[in-house]
Amino acid sequence: MSQQIKTASKAAMDKAVDSLARDLSKVRTGKANVSMLEIVRVNYYGTPTPLTQVAAVSCPDARSFLIAPWEVSLLKEVESSIVKSDLGMTPMNDGKVIRLKLPELTEDRRKDLVKQVKKAVEDCRVAIRLARRDANEGVKKDKTIPEDQSKRLQDEVQKMTDDYIAKVDKIGTDKEKELMTL
Repeated sequence: MSQQIKTASKAAMDKAVDSLARDLSKVRTGKANVSMLEIVRVNYYGTPTPLTQVAAVSCPDARSFLIAPWEVSLLKEVESSIVKSDLGMTPMNDGKVIRLKLPELTEDRRKDLVKQVKKAVEDCRVAIRLARRDANEGVKKDKTIPEDQSKRLQDEVQKMTDDYIAKVDKIGTDKEKELMTL
């Protein structure tokens, strides 16, 4: 039973870190990244569909995107979806593909993005602490575990929590440096 508690706790902490990594990949750093366009939904025959499912999306250089819809008839729909998505980029349609240029990040925008990163990191820390709390409660409720083993398990869960918190802090610090680098 004690191993199950540790495994469940580790899985919850891994899930929180993975979620943080996904969230931070969407934060714009001034470099083009296809994951930044995940929020764009295109009206594909009446169904809101992710942009990556109706077009080939690539980054020909560090500051631009190239979007080639599978069907030429979707060009106007893709273009209007990008405008509606509030990405802060103006699509340039040449009749076959759509090009997007990333605008330069201002100092104020960088600071706002750093605040978003800090909030996401703190949310992840909270999720990790909740997993620790759940594990400790599970250990305390299990009356078949002797008291000394219970204490050792709680110490192991705390050490695992500290390791995950350190990992999350490093991810957050790296992202902040990336954002503030010109």
